[in-house]
Amino acid sequence: MKETNCIRKEADVDQIRRCITRISEVEEAVDTLTDKLSLVSNATRLKILFVLQTEERLCVCDLSDILNMTIPAVSQHLRKLKDRDFVKSEKEGQTIFYSLRNDHRELLAPFFNLIKHQPEAI
Repeated sequence: MKETNCIRKEADVDQIRRCITRISEVEEAVDTLTDKLSLVSNATRLKILFVLQTEERLCVCDLSDILNMTIPAVSQHLRKLKDRDFVKSEKEGQTIFYSLRNDHRELLAPFFNLIKHQPEAI
């Protein structure tokens, strides 16, 4: 272990080793989660995911109206979300509809619950 300037009287070396092992075991999962959370830390993308969670599917024009943004701006955010598998698209005629992928609902549910039920806690 590296030398530190800690003021504790005695280190629990076993505890520190356990924690180092535990962190090394989850390193890849932490990196993956960090990557996903950094993507949804953008307010516009989180709003898109929030409305898709309740409305099931919307087209880029719908989202443009809802968010009061240009279609190209919304499209850029949707592209990032689609590239990272947060949303899926389905084409019907000339219109592409976007929806939240089911495998990300569980990850996002705690954030959506905070937004809906405890906005003052955020």
